[in-house]
Amino acid sequence: MPVIVTPDPFNPWQALADHEQQLNQQGHYGAVASFVGTMRNHNEGVGVQSMWLEHYPSMTEHYLAQLAQRAQQQWSLLEVLIIHRVGQIELGQSIVLTAAWSAHRAEALAACQFLIEDLKFNAPFWKRETLQDGQQRWVEKNTSGVCVPSTTEG
Repeated sequence: MPVIVTPDPFNPWQALADHEQQLNQQGHYGAVASFVGTMRNHNEGVGVQSMWLEHYPSMTEHYLAQLAQRAQQQWSLLEVLIIHRVGQIELGQSIVLTAAWSAHRAEALAACQFLIEDLKFNAPFWKRETLQDGQQRWVEKNTSGVCVPSTTEG
């Protein structure tokens, strides 16, 4: 259940292929669901040219590892992968990759959506955008159309 937080640009498709090769479990899973988030050129109706993403390393890595573990407890998953950028992010670069491997598509899809939605709303990251006019602003809320609650009953 790898969790990677990196300041380096990454190719999400190569990361998936590399991880799947390392996993070496062909035939054990029937589905891989993934989500890739990239840096777009606008937010909240304003042009954006780049973003700085801050975090506290131990806090962030701990949260993401716990998130991956929760997904594996809620669904029958073979593997979970989370990669998240920090630092300076330019337009078009990948910011986040979440992926789930399972025997069945429903579990892989549900787990992948859970991972990205929880991450977007709760993971300890702070975003500062540089706007087209050069001004900077902190993003006060994450944008998302869906919030997927935990399915764990308590």
